[in-house]
Amino acid sequence: MSTLAARAISTRRMDLLPLHVEHAEEMAAVLSDPALHTFIGGTPDTPQALRSRYQRMTAGSPDPAISWLNWVIRLRDKSCLTGTVQATVSPSDHGPIAEIAWVVGTPWQGRGIATEAARGLVDWLGRQPVHTVIAHIHPEHRASAAVATAAGLTPTDEWHEGEIRWRRSIRR
Repeated sequence: MSTLAARAISTRRMDLLPLHVEHAEEMAAVLSDPALHTFIGGTPDTPQALRSRYQRMTAGSPDPAISWLNWVIRLRDKSCLTGTVQATVSPSDHGPIAEIAWVVGTPWQGRGIATEAARGLVDWLGRQPVHTVIAHIHPEHRASAAVATAAGLTPTDEWHEGEIRWRRSIRR
């Protein structure tokens, strides 16, 4: 599998833009609510810490078989960033597998942004050489479970670090 690169993805209301280090300042404000870390742990990053993290992320995986794909979510009518989506694409015995995740800033939650962004991401992945899409969701995180369901993933009986593995096979 050759390395994939994040490309702009457009949905009805938003653009998923490939992550750049320059997004760190605005994203630090978007992701500043400590409540966003309830299920994932940690604390909000400072703009400087986020800039360093984005530098590592945009440099790509040190393993050439793994693609790190990261986007910021820009709401078109507000022209502001509201969150992120990401996919880590790795080889597996059955073909490339994409592990996805999403986060939307607290002020923009409850508006279907994560659902629309996750659907856009999964649709894009369906046009790439990806066999399976997975997500790991805390069993009490009902909002993320709803997003995963809307993106066509279903829960499995597999657990990973205290979270349920959700899966969707891509039909070719």
